[in-house]
Order: sequence, then C-alpha cells, then structure tokens
Amino acid sequence: MDAGELVFKIKADFLKSIAHPVRLAVIEQLKNSELSVGQLVSALNVEQSNLSKHLSILRQAGIVTSRQEKVTVFYSIRDKDIFSVLRPITEILRKKLQEGQSVLTHLGKA
Repeated sequence: MDAGELVFKIKADFLKSIAHPVRLAVIEQLKNSELSVGQLVSALNVEQSNLSKHLSILRQAGIVTSRQEKVTVFYSIRDKDIFSVLRPITEILRKKLQEGQSVLTHLGKA
C-alpha cells in the first residue's frame, strides 16, 4: 500500500467510525456539554451495553474522550472540529431533501 492509499484508508476508517445512527446521535448529544453514560442511555433510549460498544469505537477514533468520577464515566467531544465535518453533510442532505420535495410538488401538479 503506497502513501496515497494509506491516506484514503485512514480517512475511510475515520468515516466508518461515525457511520452509525447511534454514534452520530452520541456526537450530537455531546455537542454542548459532557454527559455521563447514564445520561446518554436516557437521552438516546439505548441499552447501556450497546452504547458502550459505540462509545468505545468513538473513543478509539479519537472523537470522544472520557473521564471517571468515582463510579460515573463522563464523555465529551475531544475535538469540536468534528462538527466541521458533519455540518456540510447536513447541508448536502438538506439540499437533497429540498430537491426531492420539489420533484414531488411537480408530480402532484401533473
């Protein structure tokens, strides 16, 4: 694997680490403040074991960081630049939905 291929693999692996609805929801929940695992379980309505798997993937990717206070583990976003990655994706999807709505509106008039 040459250097160029390695860069693409690293980028693809990073994108895979966020390419799951639960992981994206975790990132959004942590956007403004750190939260405990219990708070995330409640907010996302997921099993703690399932959430732990996703938090581990996000931690390994360097997207979240954790700290322990007695028996409670808190998570936060490690680098807020992740939102610079997600914001354009949201905008692209918004435009795509608007285009689809436009097509549906025109179909309704036909």
